[in-house]
Amino acid sequence: MSTLDRDLYPHWVTVPTRWSDNDQFGHVNNAVHYSVMDTTINNWFKVHGFDVAQGGDTINLIPETGCRYLAEMSYPDTFEVGLRALSVGRSSVRWECALVRASDGALVALATSAHVFVDAVTRRPSAVPESLRGSLEALVTTPIS
Repeated sequence: MSTLDRDLYPHWVTVPTRWSDNDQFGHVNNAVHYSVMDTTINNWFKVHGFDVAQGGDTINLIPETGCRYLAEMSYPDTFEVGLRALSVGRSSVRWECALVRASDGALVALATSAHVFVDAVTRRPSAVPESLRGSLEALVTTPIS
């Protein structure tokens, strides 16, 4: 496994595992990885003034997700989650989260998703809110070849 370039992920948070995250095989169940990614992204949105729970004309929907699992993780370890935007379009953003096992720094998963901003009533695509665009674009990084 290659070494993760942490500089490619401008935003980092920690997310502790819970006892209930372990499955019958003694490791964090794969669905938890998606929850960690979703929580990281939605908390980032909220800090940057976009909170769909508060209502508004624009919401974001998730048409696509994916996750490549690279190593196991078990409670009571902690996720270190790096967040970056792979691209920001007219009405969408593509995300990547690096999920790292805090106890030893191992990359356990690379998770991806896309958000499309839509009108809250018609569900038709709408522009990325201007109040978010600059912050989203700041999360776009390109690997150095």
